[in-house]
Amino acid sequence: SLYSVWKRTVPLPNMMAFDTTTREVCTVQRARTNTPLQALVLLNDTQFVEASRVLAESVYVAEHPRRGIREAFMRLAGRTPTKEETRLLVELYRAEREYYESDIESAERLLSIGETKRNSELDSRELAALTAVCQIILNLDATVWKR
Repeated sequence: SLYSVWKRTVPLPNMMAFDTTTREVCTVQRARTNTPLQALVLLNDTQFVEASRVLAESVYVAEHPRRGIREAFMRLAGRTPTKEETRLLVELYRAEREYYESDIESAERLLSIGETKRNSELDSRELAALTAVCQIILNLDATVWKR
């Protein structure tokens, strides 16, 4: 989040998962870790699910999901995906699309998370599938770690 309210020495729980300091003392350099808890926050915290949906809406191209996936990867990781990464993400998109074809209610539940109103003109099943792909890209080391 761009703006978060800090209450003296108690940071937000999702920020604590990413090793934020408690601000009780000055910290010159934060520790760098990568834990399963961080992955759970990125996959389940409302603001990250909503951010994935909003990103999916902005890169959505109905006839060319591969193009949208490549654009989302570029925006999040700062580089173009390799051929193997693209192939795996397109496979994931197709699997998610198939799942949401058979369970439209799950797609609607996923797309209703967060405060930002979703674009109702876009196909729910395709948008939910692309949202899931964006969540995975957001959770990749290529996105999380500054190298």
